[in-house]
Amino acid sequence: MQDTIIYDTIIIGGGPAGYLAAQRLATDKSLSGKVLLIEQQNMGGTCLNAGCIPTKTLLNSAKHYVHAKEAKKFGVTAENVTFDWAAIQNWKNEVVSKLRSGIKSQMKHSGVEVLNGKAEILYAPSGEKHAKVKVTTNEKETIHEAKTILVCAGSVSVIPAIPGVKDNKSVVDSTTLLEIKNVPKKLTIIGGGVIGIEFAALFSALGTQVTVIEMMNEIIPFMDNELAPVLRRALNDVNFKLGCKVEKLEGASTHYTTKDGKQEKIESDLVLLAVGRKPVIEDWGAQAAGIDINKGKVLVDDFTRTNIPGIWAAGDVTGKSLLAHCAYRMGEVAAADITSYLSGNTNNSQNRMRYNAIPWAVYGITEAAGVGITEQEANEKGIKILKASLPMKMSGRFVAENSFTSPGSVKVITDASNRRILGVHAVGAYAPEFIWGAAALIEQEFRIEDVKQLIFPHPTVSELIRDVMWDL
Repeated sequence: MQDTIIYDTIIIGGGPAGYLAAQRLATDKSLSGKVLLIEQQNMGGTCLNAGCIPTKTLLNSAKHYVHAKEAKKFGVTAENVTFDWAAIQNWKNEVVSKLRSGIKSQMKHSGVEVLNGKAEILYAPSGEKHAKVKVTTNEKETIHEAKTILVCAGSVSVIPAIPGVKDNKSVVDSTTLLEIKNVPKKLTIIGGGVIGIEFAALFSALGTQVTVIEMMNEIIPFMDNELAPVLRRALNDVNFKLGCKVEKLEGASTHYTTKDGKQEKIESDLVLLAVGRKPVIEDWGAQAAGIDINKGKVLVDDFTRTNIPGIWAAGDVTGKSLLAHCAYRMGEVAAADITSYLSGNTNNSQNRMRYNAIPWAVYGITEAAGVGITEQEANEKGIKILKASLPMKMSGRFVAENSFTSPGSVKVITDASNRRILGVHAVGAYAPEFIWGAAALIEQEFRIEDVKQLIFPHPTVSELIRDVMWDL
């Protein structure tokens, strides 16, 4: 009879937090290397399969199309430019498939055991007793034991309680929209957050008449209030209905109330629900394990520990930040803390989560990114600030590759009392590529004078961060 395998850690969920933590734990020489990763669907989670990667792949194709049409002003002539949606979809599927295979190979190379099935915690670890997790596959149910558990159950799209949404074939979420066979002539998007704006950028670039209906008075509510309008105006082919509330759907007819109380409707081929995502807190055994959940989120501390000793949670399921790069870092922190726990070393104070400098990005033909606090957040906290901004056209590379009329700006927020960098926000090409550097400035508490002494490569758009300092 084969001995029962006692894993160091069982990880529930194979998204960014889960698979990165699995790799770190399985290759840690101080542990046994016995790690079980359980994923119900495809490896890579939402980010790889229905989020970050497929949307960016489609947007890149749209960029090639737009740039080809605009190439004449750069001295390049391209005639009869068209796009092939089926070929674009095939390329997207190939990218996702290759990256998914890459993760599987990475897990195999690291020695991670992977099971495809539905996981459910039966018992939490307690004293000398190991945790037990049931895994249900198409063929059978199996019980697995571990010293620790890491929950990375992810998130799902929010389906708002709007009359007419249920069983409406004209209504799709972001996952379904990624798989459509034909580009719609008219698309209504409910929600002007990141998901809604990225799809608006994609389909408007391909010629779709796009309307975005947003309850707030501006798109991307967490953006700096001076830069959000810059991004919105860059989407000049999109019809925005701001400060409007959707009342009901009748097929693909969206009825809404404007900010001044008028009742209006708009007809389209499809309606995208893009009002956000929420953590998955059901069907994996949170209640059986006694894990604290508040307002639909698993509660964790800065080491990603739950209230139950021996159980950690990371990524979207915590609701801390529904961003893949935050999930990666949470997975690393969880793995380090689990290693300390299993090794009997509880002194892990340096490897903890810090949420004050998590960058965000919005992708499209025109992009945006930011990190740290916005001007409005500083005002709400009563922080006296110094602020300054420069247009992207002050960058030689930006102008050379985008023209003088392309929209864009970089804005820096600093503390007036100690001159430390508090926030950096940008709209324009390459913003997501250089925002990490701004995150480092905030993490390391750089002051205006410190940044002035740095040498940035030239010509780059990132130079604008340094150039803004001279206006503060």
